[in-house]
Amino acid sequence: MSDSNKPVVGSIGWVDLTVENATKTKDFYRDVVGWTVTDVDMNGYNDYCMNEPQTGKTVAGICHARGPNAELPAAWLVYLTVEDLDKSVARCVELGGEMIIQPKSYGGEGRYCVIRDPAGAAAALFEPAKSNAVDE
Repeated sequence: MSDSNKPVVGSIGWVDLTVENATKTKDFYRDVVGWTVTDVDMNGYNDYCMNEPQTGKTVAGICHARGPNAELPAAWLVYLTVEDLDKSVARCVELGGEMIIQPKSYGGEGRYCVIRDPAGAAAALFEPAKSNAVDE
């Protein structure tokens, strides 16, 4: 992975949409936005990476509300890159927010959780694996 592809603390890493019928929903966004689709095997069903048509760059995910995504809200969920997930969650709670999904592994890429801010909006916090992080 080149330095330009490494997650930067404070950046928006990506967005996911988790819904009951991801297959139908990915077709909708493919046809409306023009995204191309890459299947992601989830051991018995597919979730989807949605890609820019000209570059092939993945810009979003559309996921079924099952398996590791069963508890995620049915909304576009932004993933915000943080340096220390545990510290960020503690600060979130201190400031009146709440953790709505406990920290989970994101494979070898790092860890994430989902929080709700004091205004009621949900967001995911993502801590990259230390070998993937950039401090810029």
